[in-house]
Amino acid sequence: MSKMNKKEPDGGTEKEPELAVDIDEIKKPGKSRPADNKDDSPPGGKDTGKGDDKGHGRAAAGVKKRTDPRGEGGNGSAEEKASDEASAAANEQGEPDAGPIAELREDLAAERDKYLRLAAEYDNYRKRSIKEREMIYSDARADTIARILPVYDNLERALKMECADEAFYKGVEMTMAQLTQALDNMSLSQIPSVGEPFDPNRHNAVLAIEDPELGEKIIAEEYQKGFMLGDRVIRHSTVVVAN
Repeated sequence: MSKMNKKEPDGGTEKEPELAVDIDEIKKPGKSRPADNKDDSPPGGKDTGKGDDKGHGRAAAGVKKRTDPRGEGGNGSAEEKASDEASAAANEQGEPDAGPIAELREDLAAERDKYLRLAAEYDNYRKRSIKEREMIYSDARADTIARILPVYDNLERALKMECADEAFYKGVEMTMAQLTQALDNMSLSQIPSVGEPFDPNRHNAVLAIEDPELGEKIIAEEYQKGFMLGDRVIRHSTVVVAN
């Protein structure tokens, strides 16, 4: 142990103190040589401050650990932890790419447009098919009736002739009545002609005469009966027009 001996000043002058070191104290085991007062700063007088920074960092971490309620010893809920983890993952990975979603939406819109167009085309096809079937049926019925009309004309001419055989004449009348009933059941109707104004849509004029008793363009005579099936003309009436 170092001992410092001071001497009283003499004559007003002060002497520097002398250091007295006990050699026995130095030689004792477990005793180290007193260290001189040295500056701990690195050579060149520069202080890096690493030690202080580490100390401050450990202290701040300790404070954070004690004050963070979501730590191991905190009271934070599992939902908050999961939310924080999800936010951290989103921040690390960045925003999701919206390109594929936009492409899927465009594809969906295109497919929907195709579906609507296909549905409209099918509806038009269905309506057109129904109309075509009705027209085919109407054409077939009209063609059949047109082929039967000559038989009607011949029976009508036979009834206008004189016949000595009353039974034969009666048979022709019955045949004509049955044919007329069949045509009526098929919605076939005769076109009125004699005394009616001439209509080029229903009448076919083959002769024009002057008759003061009839008005202008009035049908004076009918050569052949005309027929209509509903609103459709099966055969025009062959007529003579007056004036």
